[in-house]
Amino acid sequence: MSSSAEAQASRGDVFKWAIVVLLVAVGVIGNNYYATESLLYRLIAILVLAVVAGFVALQTAKGKAFFTLAKEAKTEIRRVVWPTRQETVQTTLIVLAVVVFMSLVLWGVDSLLSWIVSSVIS
Repeated sequence: MSSSAEAQASRGDVFKWAIVVLLVAVGVIGNNYYATESLLYRLIAILVLAVVAGFVALQTAKGKAFFTLAKEAKTEIRRVVWPTRQETVQTTLIVLAVVVFMSLVLWGVDSLLSWIVSSVIS
């Protein structure tokens, strides 16, 4: 019984994804067709179509899984221990110092190699 239920859900999802693709296509083609209309009206129409397409996409199995993932990610972000301002500034200064040091080293190596090559060629 579960395989027939999955097949029906799969067919329903395919139909819903077809609607999503159709809505996106209508938005793209409509935006091109009504290019002479006001940008505000076209933007409003595209936003409405995007919201409807997003709502339809969230009704599918993959859409529900994505929504669950987004909720779990939001919960996980709350658990992150963010660095303090002092730690951020110190880390940034260390990164800048390493970048400056490495750029000077690479500049020196490049200058040395250029001098060697020009000595050999000349």
